[in-house]
Amino acid sequence: MQKPTIAIMYDFDKTLTTKDMQEYTFIPKLGMSAEAFWQKSNTLAKGQGMDRILAYMKLMLDESRRHEQSIRRSDFVSLGGSLEFFPGVLSWFDEVNKLGLSMGLDIQHFIISSGLREIIEGSAIGDRFKRIYACEYFYDENGVATWPKLSVNYTAKTQFLFRINKGVLDVHEDQALNAYTAEGERSVPFRNMVYIGDGLTDVPCMKLVKQNGGKSIAVYAKGKEAISYRLMKEDRINFFTEADYTTQGELFSLMKTILSQMQAENALTEYQRVMKRLAGI
Repeated sequence: MQKPTIAIMYDFDKTLTTKDMQEYTFIPKLGMSAEAFWQKSNTLAKGQGMDRILAYMKLMLDESRRHEQSIRRSDFVSLGGSLEFFPGVLSWFDEVNKLGLSMGLDIQHFIISSGLREIIEGSAIGDRFKRIYACEYFYDENGVATWPKLSVNYTAKTQFLFRINKGVLDVHEDQALNAYTAEGERSVPFRNMVYIGDGLTDVPCMKLVKQNGGKSIAVYAKGKEAISYRLMKEDRINFFTEADYTTQGELFSLMKTILSQMQAENALTEYQRVMKRLAGI
């Protein structure tokens, strides 16, 4: 029997890393504070009636040119090396994969982020994901960033849940994504999904996964539980816990329990499928 596939999907900034990725190296290189950069970005978005994600992507290009900083793909990738992760993140993927293997589950990891794909790819965990869905730039023949190729805002994140659900992973494939696919023929049923995020920008994905039988988890930096409490009160998540990814942390224990439940549910679904076939249904 084929192993059931479990998709674990993560936001990136402040979910796996301790702060927004631009704040580690990119913004300081411009001689700006993080507060000044995001205030300028939000002012641009508000003044132009602009999507906030596109606004920050444009501002990164504008400020790089103004400060005569390099804006090539390789430069963004190199910024990934400076990212700082929450405890246990670097070993988390191997430990969860090992856990899944012991349960007869095929674990696949995905990023769904409004950060930059290039920086994520250059990070210490960039090779741990089946797909990284994040904002991207288009690069000219000289490798210089010129235009946003993909913008992933907070509601647009949900399309990637359906891509994973249906197994239509390439972003240019729209017809296959919108085509009817029976529930039993989908690559990853929603009941086999776990979404991990840190805040209000993850709500559309958290709510969608939760409503369709999967599990949504909010994580928080130590001492910053307020948003997680709010999400639980508003029934947007299943669980919340500190962003401690070590095997001794509550998150790992929670994931182990979730995977055990998914293992049982998939086994029961398979039993039912066989019995329906025997009954001629």
